[in-house]
Amino acid sequence: MLAAQVTRLFPLWALLGSLLAYLVPEWFIPLKPAIVPLLGLVMFGMGITLTGYHFLTVLRRPFPVLLGVGLQFLVMPLAAWVLAIVLALPPQLAAGLILVGCCPGGTASNVICYLARGDVALSITLTAVSTLLAIVATPLLTLLYAGQTVPVPAVDMIYSIFKIIFLPVALGVLLNHFLHQPLAAVRSVFPLLSVLAIVIIIVIIVALNREQLANIATATTLAIMAHNLTGLLGGYWIARWFGCDERECRTLSIEVGMQNSGLAVALAIKYFSVAAALPGALFSIWHNLSGSFLAGYWQRRLLPTR
Repeated sequence: MLAAQVTRLFPLWALLGSLLAYLVPEWFIPLKPAIVPLLGLVMFGMGITLTGYHFLTVLRRPFPVLLGVGLQFLVMPLAAWVLAIVLALPPQLAAGLILVGCCPGGTASNVICYLARGDVALSITLTAVSTLLAIVATPLLTLLYAGQTVPVPAVDMIYSIFKIIFLPVALGVLLNHFLHQPLAAVRSVFPLLSVLAIVIIIVIIVALNREQLANIATATTLAIMAHNLTGLLGGYWIARWFGCDERECRTLSIEVGMQNSGLAVALAIKYFSVAAALPGALFSIWHNLSGSFLAGYWQRRLLPTR
């Protein structure tokens, strides 16, 4: 129960950690090399909750999965690119925002979906499928949308994402398959570990960007908020337009609107700059706050009966 309560308060820990990192950045700057291992831990935690059933769901319910993945990799990259142009973001910040838009759904979306009375099985399936597709989709989409403003090493990014995402997720799935019962206690701890890992990643990025944050332009904040809102509204109403039921609409809204910003941060630092990681760090805080508020709203609204 305590772990669940701590997990639900994730936005609060992200805000408090960010404030601490802003006040005493020297405590956290030396932790920069831990970003990629921490993200690998989060991916392993997701894998250890998955079984073959979740992937069979793709075959049993192909349409909402295909729609969700399509929206993930069509709406969010395009929205990031348009916002970067309209708000005239500097090249590195624009690249960071586009990288966020090209990333798969975030692992926190599964928790938010549960709280919002969405379809958790569909949420997990969408996160898993978009995460695996991201190995190729994220670098290629980033090259397409950001390649004219900053150099994008797409091949190197594919290799990095393979190591950061595919290997930890695959290891988690295999261990869960062969050691499902013995790992029951471990699985219950991983949501909390994932929250702590993401908070630490956010804290490190805030510390590294302390000077930039002090002078952050309003345009960057507006771009992040508008990007997240585009995903939340687009995911819901496009799914509604295609005839999905209320639970599916809520799920697609959350999956499309909540990105794996931790991955965006790790790739930005490795291939662009510390400044390019700033949109991902801010998105991590904002999308969990907006997702939590949206889940609270939907939690109070009864699902329509069929």
